[in-house]
Amino acid sequence: MPRRNPRGRVAVVIEVSELTKSYGGSVAVDHLSFTVRPGRVTGFLGPNGAGKTTTLRMILGLETPASGTATVSGVPFRSHPRGLRHAGALLDAHHVHGGRSATAHLSALARSNGIPRRRVDEVLEEVGLARVAKRRIGGFSLGMKQRLGIATALLGDPPVLLFDEPVNGMDPEGVLWMRRLFRRLAAEGRTVFLSSHLMSEMENTADDLVVIGRGRLIAAESLADFAARGTRPGVRVGTRRAAELTAVLTAAGASAAPGRAKGTSPDETGADTLFVTGLPADRIAALAHEHHILLTELTTHNASLEDAFMELTADSIEYVAGETR
Repeated sequence: MPRRNPRGRVAVVIEVSELTKSYGGSVAVDHLSFTVRPGRVTGFLGPNGAGKTTTLRMILGLETPASGTATVSGVPFRSHPRGLRHAGALLDAHHVHGGRSATAHLSALARSNGIPRRRVDEVLEEVGLARVAKRRIGGFSLGMKQRLGIATALLGDPPVLLFDEPVNGMDPEGVLWMRRLFRRLAAEGRTVFLSSHLMSEMENTADDLVVIGRGRLIAAESLADFAARGTRPGVRVGTRRAAELTAVLTAAGASAAPGRAKGTSPDETGADTLFVTGLPADRIAALAHEHHILLTELTTHNASLEDAFMELTADSIEYVAGETR
């Protein structure tokens, strides 16, 4: 018997094992292995060209791997009859016939997957497109096409959902709606796999992360654990007597380096900036006061997802402004 989560939904896992894919002489995905579990939103991160879209396409059977496997509920997705009942996906919002209406597009998919016609109206209402359901898709904005893509993914009420950059073209209200949707889908026991370049969205949405670079796995862990692997928490300190303060802080057991926190050095007041680790902000302030050193800034800097991502993928960036690696 398949295992069910507390809400009664069958717990479906995405399993990727030693997945490899090349195009010509270029390796897009290189012996990649990870698991995406139900009941949580799993973010999929990597620099441009890391192999994220190729991986998603192989999971859905749209690309054939050179070696390795990608399974949904223990079998390749192509083995599932009426696929929209098993996994829904939004990979490219532009891949729709512009001459069709939203209703016609979804109705055709519903018929081919044995899905009741009433479900078309339900998902159009859910994504906010009910009032434009009869309009031709060619006249939709990108944000509207993204909503239609999400409606398509939800059409079969599947236990697995995959989204590739779904917030592109969405306005702030749409981004907030989508964030809440992903959280709700996971809370219902579904397996939600989400690719995005927006770190703020991952921080607000994802529970777990799969991070890749140059087609290889960098990390597969909780978002909190990954973020903690970034720059150590520290304190950004501004002062016009940086050398004296550095000596005082070093004697107290801290480490002070110029300009390592976000921002510039010198700061807008003309003072130098230090990034201090090993002492809390209140102790730094007390030592500065004790030695009559004026501070122009004292800001706690916590490790962030963006810090960790930039540091841990630095060797995997394919394209840098002005050069190609």
